[in-house]
Amino acid sequence: MRRKRRLPALALAVSAREEHLATRRAAGLFDFSFMGLYEFRGKSEVQPVQTRDLDALRPGQIAYTLLLKDDGSVLIDATVWRLDGERFWLFTGRRSAFGGRDRSGEYAILALQGPASGRILARLIGSEPVQALKYFHFLQIDNLIAARLGFSGELGYELMVPAAEASGLREKLLNIGGLRECSWAAADSLRIESGYVLFDREIDGRANPRELGLDRLVRDRKGKFGMSRKLVGLEIAGREAPADVSVAHVTSECDSPTLGK
Repeated sequence: MRRKRRLPALALAVSAREEHLATRRAAGLFDFSFMGLYEFRGKSEVQPVQTRDLDALRPGQIAYTLLLKDDGSVLIDATVWRLDGERFWLFTGRRSAFGGRDRSGEYAILALQGPASGRILARLIGSEPVQALKYFHFLQIDNLIAARLGFSGELGYELMVPAAEASGLREKLLNIGGLRECSWAAADSLRIESGYVLFDREIDGRANPRELGLDRLVRDRKGKFGMSRKLVGLEIAGREAPADVSVAHVTSECDSPTLGK
């Protein structure tokens, strides 16, 4: 490790800690409308952009995928959604020129996360569609798109409506109750606890899928990637590392509200 751990600066604010625990115990609501959304027509248009084999992806299904640079290093992660036989959506954690038709900002995206999220969503759209919705699948009811996805390690959903309807959806969910609106600080600590990578923060643009433990997401990956380093999760046992030893580089760290340390 290259630096001392500044404990006071890294401690979560009280509100973020409460939001984190509320999500672990019941449900939290997060606004992810900042995400990039790109629409592609035809498998041949989207297949070269990302790493997953789309032949196996059926309408209503979602695949976690990677966008690579020409040298095979990872640019960013994404999800690819198959809307029908010809149309695909690509969601990324930031907006850029990823190809296709840029539809970023057209939809509000609210992430409902936590063990109570399914019960809350059932109050909104009914229990049958919620029970039928499988992991990495989505459905549409009127203007609402609901996908079973998450970053928290808990049961979770991403809910999308046209941007103009965002406040109405938020109000409906808050009126149902049993959830708490949460900040990005809580989202960050939840995903660190659960081992999810935040690519814009943790990846230096030189790591390949194998070094990130994600080579399973790449078609024809056999023998394609070497490994000179590896991204791992760890628990810090001491207060600081020796100043004259550099054995690793910390990409993300947080105090863990769930573990209490």
